[in-house]
Amino acid sequence: MNFNKGEFFCSYGEFSQLPPCECCEIAFSGRSNVGKSSLINKIFNRKNLARVSSVPGKTATINFYRAEPIFIVDLPGYGYAKISKSDKQRWTSLINGYLSSDRDIGLIFQLIDMRHAPSAEDLQMIDFMIESETPFAIIFTKADKLSKNQRKERMEGFAKEIPCFEDIHCIEFSAVTGEGAEEIRGIISDIAESADEQNS
Repeated sequence: MNFNKGEFFCSYGEFSQLPPCECCEIAFSGRSNVGKSSLINKIFNRKNLARVSSVPGKTATINFYRAEPIFIVDLPGYGYAKISKSDKQRWTSLINGYLSSDRDIGLIFQLIDMRHAPSAEDLQMIDFMIESETPFAIIFTKADKLSKNQRKERMEGFAKEIPCFEDIHCIEFSAVTGEGAEEIRGIISDIAESADEQNS
């Protein structure tokens, strides 16, 4: 799988606009400003494939990126307080619609800022994925902002805060240093290869 050939495909602001699922999809989920766009850019070795914004809540659409033979799906960031009620409802229906549909979701990467305990929305997402048996892994972002001891403390905290933590595959990631990027690429490549074999 050639990550350098990944390209933006399309954005959708309403669930009803989503085209039928035509191949395996790997989705990225997380709070506003958790670093999804930065992560996607790092994975694809590009600076501006996904637009990075300093304004939380900027990604108000589901963004699809084509990476043969799969799609990478960037879900809208949740949990940003300073948005209108109608926008919040639209985002919620977008995320819920996507997750509850019969799309071929190979994996969801759930992003959590490593510096903080998971939010209520993070835990809600994790509970949903556990209950619906949706395959997922957790990426702890902004790992470079913590010292070795702080990381150890947070990982011990996550073990108590996140349900079924011992059974979840976790990756520590930094968009600054690139830590974790190769492991994420490896997981995506394995899923893409498996999907390709099933379709051939």
